[in-house]
Amino acid sequence: MYKIKIMRLLTKVAYNTIMQIISKVITALLGLAVVTIMTRYLGRTGFGQYTTIITFLSFFGIFSDLGLTLTTAQMISQPGADQNKILSNLFTLRLVSAVIFLGLAPLTVLFFPYDYIIKIGVLITSLSFLFASLNQILIGLFQKNLRMDKVSIAEIANRIFLLTGVAIAIRLDWGLWGILIMVIISSLINFLLLYLFSFRFARIKLDFDRLLWKKILKISWPLALTIIFNLIYLKADTLILSLIKTQAEVGLYGASYRVIDVLIIFPFMFSGLLLPILAGSWAAGKKIDFYNILQKSFDAMAIVAIPLAVGAQFLASPIMALVGGQEFAASGPILQILILAASIIYLGNIFSHAIIAVNKQKKIIGAYVFTSVTALAGYIIFIPKFSYFGAAWVTIYSELIISLASLFFVWKFTKFLPKINILLKSFTASIIMGGGLYGAVLIIGQLNLFITLIFGAIIYFTCLYLFGGFKFIACKEIINSANIKNNKLDS
Repeated sequence: MYKIKIMRLLTKVAYNTIMQIISKVITALLGLAVVTIMTRYLGRTGFGQYTTIITFLSFFGIFSDLGLTLTTAQMISQPGADQNKILSNLFTLRLVSAVIFLGLAPLTVLFFPYDYIIKIGVLITSLSFLFASLNQILIGLFQKNLRMDKVSIAEIANRIFLLTGVAIAIRLDWGLWGILIMVIISSLINFLLLYLFSFRFARIKLDFDRLLWKKILKISWPLALTIIFNLIYLKADTLILSLIKTQAEVGLYGASYRVIDVLIIFPFMFSGLLLPILAGSWAAGKKIDFYNILQKSFDAMAIVAIPLAVGAQFLASPIMALVGGQEFAASGPILQILILAASIIYLGNIFSHAIIAVNKQKKIIGAYVFTSVTALAGYIIFIPKFSYFGAAWVTIYSELIISLASLFFVWKFTKFLPKINILLKSFTASIIMGGGLYGAVLIIGQLNLFITLIFGAIIYFTCLYLFGGFKFIACKEIINSANIKNNKLDS
């Protein structure tokens, strides 16, 4: 019976993992399709206004989070936890914080020197952020019960409606506000689906338990601070750019950032899968397992991150022309810079999650404070002089500092330092790939984007294989470790 239980659990976890991967790919592609039709319709200025609205609200949305997103699964997974009571209080606390902070957004924006279309847009779109904030509490429930397929269904439904709704708004020429209304409806659909799906696992209602709220906030405040400072160095660039430069420049920067947002889905998803494995290995005192999994994960990220950075130096403008139309080909040079930040995220995100796994996240708050303050100063200094290029280079600086700080604290508390032989082999193979692409352009001229991608991939993986660096990183081992860990938690 025990073996049967394990097999069922392994199947369940594998199913959830596969569903998450598939759904992330589908939602990323649908999201990119939305950006593609939106940029062509709104143009640089219109898409800049849309980016400004979303960025402005992001600040208030993150402040309303209070670290509750990461706290939910942790609290309801404790032995003997009253799931319904905890979830009801978390849901109510999130609703109160979201109403307060998001309610401040339309009032605060009145004091900013934006056009009325942006100010009205902030008022309209705040509803979308309200629904999105409530979704995060429900997602914790599905994580705990290994039913992330429900979240996947809701996300895909959200993106399908958004793509359809935006297409209709464009066809009927409803303008930016019409698109924002479709964004709200799609967020509402996502929330309603998740809420209906939650009935099978819990009964969530509005509840206020003062002592429980204090306990929740005591657990969540370090995460809340980290998230807030993280937001400052990630989003302050767009906000400052929107205040001192034209909305057309914001549109170019925002379009390239959307591509980056799609590309970094994978490392965050991978690190999320990695977190319980690392936490379980460390808690059990299995340092060798902890080191091995962390090393293999770092190698896997290096194999993806390095060619991504090198290849984009040759393909950035064609990619942006494909995504946003020829008008946005000018954002190619911005993507060439931001892709370096994305590559750093691929490598550094592993270590930031490892810090959480060893329960030392409070120790890195100082690094986030330092990065946020210095990055904010950098944005204020360099954006007026260099516009979006200044913003992009400061973004690289901030990601690099956080990644190095994460690596330092991982070494300090676990004594782990990654071996870089696979990284060096990947770098060498990527340089050869870059030389091949450069030579092909010189001899043949500008190649078709997809042909170039295939050509570059063949060169890279062939060289990596010849160097002995192309190994199928033990993802199976990682997933199996996750299954074992989850089995122990559920037993």
